[in-house]
Amino acid sequence: MSNYSFGDVEEIVCQHSLGEFRFYPKSNESFTLDKGGVRANDDANQITSNGQMMSQMNRVRWSVEGPVAVDTINDKELEVVNNLMAHPDLGVWTFSMLNGSVYKGKGRPVGDVQTDSNAGTMTLKVAGGGVLEKI
Repeated sequence: MSNYSFGDVEEIVCQHSLGEFRFYPKSNESFTLDKGGVRANDDANQITSNGQMMSQMNRVRWSVEGPVAVDTINDKELEVVNNLMAHPDLGVWTFSMLNGSVYKGKGRPVGDVQTDSNAGTMTLKVAGGGVLEKI
């Protein structure tokens, strides 16, 4: 019988030409992890008039998204994310999980960069090409 173990993302690290950056996820919060790769379109109308399935396949990028702590006094995390988004180089990202799993991919922060001043968090979304690999 399998033993399933879930839980927090412990730490996010980005190795970049600008330096090494660490982000600390909020405890007891969910992260969305999409390993990327090839997807088959889910469209019930992708069928021919004689009943043959039409299969549309597209490649999608990997992504990881969830809340990380921010220093709202110094804006350190906001400044780092904005700098990483504006730089042409991609970083090598690692996502360390409490259960011991570690994922790695080459990418950058994407999307809006907004702080929740009450919770002291921001949603960090990192995406990249290829497939997010478990190391």
